[in-house]
Amino acid sequence: MLYPSIDKLLNIVDSKYMLVHVASKRSKQMLEKKHFQMRENEYINKKEIGRALEEVEKGLVTVKTKE
Repeated sequence: MLYPSIDKLLNIVDSKYMLVHVASKRSKQMLEKKHFQMRENEYINKKEIGRALEEVEKGLVTVKTKE
């Protein structure tokens, strides 16, 4: 089973497409700058895309929309 669950994430982010966009941008930042918002041993996932989704779930990455 994947962690975090898509159902939990869609309660935070309105759209699957926006979730993919935010997670991909954040994972690229992690790869390029080696900046993580949690300690290495606190992540469940080993890959950056999963870690980005974990940060979204914990509220460390916020989504701003134009209104």
